[in-house]
Amino acid sequence: MFRVNIRRLIVLAVAGLGLLGAARAFLPRTSAAARASNAEGANQPVIRFVKNPELAPPIQGLDLLGKPVSKDIWAGKVVLVNFWATWCPPCREEIPELLQLKKEYKDRLQIVGISEDDDPPASVLKFAKQQGMTYPIVMATPELIDSYGGVPALPTSFLIDTQGRVVQKHSGLYPIEAYNLEIRSLLGMPTSARVETFVDTGQVFLKNVANATELPGVSFKGLTADQKKRALRRLNSESCTCGCNLTLSQCRVNDGECPVSGKLAAQVVKEVAGGAKPGRTPPPKGTSSITQ
Repeated sequence: MFRVNIRRLIVLAVAGLGLLGAARAFLPRTSAAARASNAEGANQPVIRFVKNPELAPPIQGLDLLGKPVSKDIWAGKVVLVNFWATWCPPCREEIPELLQLKKEYKDRLQIVGISEDDDPPASVLKFAKQQGMTYPIVMATPELIDSYGGVPALPTSFLIDTQGRVVQKHSGLYPIEAYNLEIRSLLGMPTSARVETFVDTGQVFLKNVANATELPGVSFKGLTADQKKRALRRLNSESCTCGCNLTLSQCRVNDGECPVSGKLAAQVVKEVAGGAKPGRTPPPKGTSSITQ
């Protein structure tokens, strides 16, 4: 019922920690010490958190062992809410690393698994015991999935700070070294990483796409400022017909390679630029609806 379409399941793993090579330049008035300092800063790992994070959606109920689950219980801890499924190969690969994180940070880190399996809870529990998954696991519901923005791919993890706010979202396999830097930073532990902040325009919660001024694969070139505003309003109000049940803007952020939302978005921009009345362009030939 909740199984994610296979095209959306294949997510590229995050590559590295944003390490950037220092550009070589001839700086006759820069000392060797200054150049070394600049090079060190250029190669410093960077972690990014939401500038004005929102409180995490509630998780209430019982886990697979019948124990109560509530994010209120985890106050003061860093929490990793991990959406996964037993049938998802990347999810299986990620489990040992999650367990390693749990062992490393003990009671300062809480991991919560949200299973999107169609199989009964008993089957998921059996799998979890076989894998040694000692953190609580709850079965996903449509309401819970929606509250976290739809969760387009598995695995997807939401990182929550000690104040219960969602500060980052990671889809696909994410390096454990990067998780370590983020968790240490949120716990106030020493870290070599530099922290940058960003405004959430759909990267974490899809509902915030309405704040975006740019969209993946959508060119607003040639539009006036007023035309761009009108185009964005339409993209945030008109639905994609690929079967995702999202607006065109949300679909572009959710799946930047979707040919349906790409063509429809381009048509909206063209109509706004030409002053044409809103219309609909049918999906490209050879495509079909994508269902979750």
